[in-house]
Amino acid sequence: MFITLRPEQEAIAEAERLQAEGHRGRPLWGIPVAIKDNIDVAGLPTTAACPTFAYQPMVDASVVARLRAAGAIVIGKTNLDQFATGLNGSRSPYGTPRNALRADLVPGGSSSGSASAVASGIVPIALGTDTAGSGRVPAGLQNLVGLKPSLGLVPITGVVPACRTLDCVSIFAQTVDDASLVLSVIAGPDAADPFSRALEIGRPGGLPPSLKLGVPTPETLHFDGDPDARASFELAIARASSLGAQIVPIDMTPFYAAAKLLYDGPWVAERFLVIEKLLADNPEAILPVIRSVIAGKPLVDAAKTFAARYKVAEIALAAKAVFKTIDALMVPTAPRPVTLAEMEADPIGKNSLLGTYTNFVNLLDLCALAVPATLATDGTAAGVTFIAPAGHDSALAGIGRAFHAAAALPMGGTGEPLPQLSDIPAAAPPGMIEIAVVGAHLSGMPLNHELASLGGVFLRATATGDSHRLFALPGGPPFRPGLLRVAPGAGAPVVIEVWTLPIAGFGRFVAGIPSPLGIGTLTLADGTTVKGFMVEAIATENARDVTDFGGWRAYIAAQTATR
Repeated sequence: MFITLRPEQEAIAEAERLQAEGHRGRPLWGIPVAIKDNIDVAGLPTTAACPTFAYQPMVDASVVARLRAAGAIVIGKTNLDQFATGLNGSRSPYGTPRNALRADLVPGGSSSGSASAVASGIVPIALGTDTAGSGRVPAGLQNLVGLKPSLGLVPITGVVPACRTLDCVSIFAQTVDDASLVLSVIAGPDAADPFSRALEIGRPGGLPPSLKLGVPTPETLHFDGDPDARASFELAIARASSLGAQIVPIDMTPFYAAAKLLYDGPWVAERFLVIEKLLADNPEAILPVIRSVIAGKPLVDAAKTFAARYKVAEIALAAKAVFKTIDALMVPTAPRPVTLAEMEADPIGKNSLLGTYTNFVNLLDLCALAVPATLATDGTAAGVTFIAPAGHDSALAGIGRAFHAAAALPMGGTGEPLPQLSDIPAAAPPGMIEIAVVGAHLSGMPLNHELASLGGVFLRATATGDSHRLFALPGGPPFRPGLLRVAPGAGAPVVIEVWTLPIAGFGRFVAGIPSPLGIGTLTLADGTTVKGFMVEAIATENARDVTDFGGWRAYIAAQTATR
């Protein structure tokens, strides 16, 4: 995952110097960090994953200088898709960094090495870059936080450009709080960077009151046929609702139109500027797939360039109107995980797939924060990305930290538990009993008020493992589901919520459960168990199997749409 490591004794000597000096108010005192190898670090070569292009910088990039001033210790330069052109992480002559969760999956790119270094627990913080999603996609595929700041908030002085007008330095971390801390260190205008700007972003807080969260309409949601990825996002919506968010459907068609322009429009010419001389002098030094993306078709002429800029301005205006109706947009970070074999068989198509929900963000001057959503037993991770207009970075941090805490996932691929935020419970307090609900008692559903009236408190949204199936039982309203235990592997993830009830309230609640429902033991996706609603097998003989919807909320929404 590293292209160049700093000499061990040199890094140790710096650590000893910092130890001798003391903290001195430096927020990153003694913290080891890794730097993507398209960002200059004095004393280490910058390669952009192209040995022929490599040079030896004399000074640190502005962001690296700011990290060091805050007490951080740079340990090395990480691998990337060559010239930061790719979202999969396998386009490098230095090899493919290992996905920390599963070796047969792409790690995500282009900031592949930085993400893998954090997900593996080698460093708690790493810098990447993000033009089309390179700081978000690897986070989503490796169970990490990926912070893509507002354009210009973090200077790009000393960064090898991809698209200079769109490039951002991004941050990988295990927690939103860590990413926000690093952002506070590296943000701020730089007189040497004509694209930097002053933005007041404040400090991250909690969830805003009456949060309105946009999500793509069902017609504009794409998972490339992966039912588990769809179920994961349905779970994310349920989790956000449980945290108090009002869900607002958003037509993503204009956003996708902007995304298409990133590689089909004039912005490819910015990438061409970086490799133009090398392409003329030594084209074989550039990987064939990179040549095909950057120089594989004629550059857009001036008239079409202005036409594309006008189009983006029109879409940005429409996006601005959308964000007047919501506080943030929540999308899947990537449609689904992709294997290395799939990427090798279709390097352009599968790479484009990974950018479905990321390519439009910088073109429309938006900020974004990717956070983990689910981690399946087969080692596949799925994340969500919260998106807002430029300058709302701290607001996104407040949303993301609450969502991430509620997910209660281990950090990256380390297996270590996420530090618990004091304002978000992880387990039932003394005198309370956990109970899982799957249907009409979910947040916002017709019978949820029964839980509230008995002193119920929402704990977390989660999903079952693969040993349960969901059925729509005859009768209603209210229409009721039945969750049936089946053999391991014969079921699929089903979105549920875990609530806590006082002991007395739990007794009254259970006493009111009508046949053929009862309380049994559910096995969750992370292997743990919880008491919750179950159905007798005989009751499913004339019931509809709705497992493929991924959850009761999605099933009801589909029926409503059909009617």
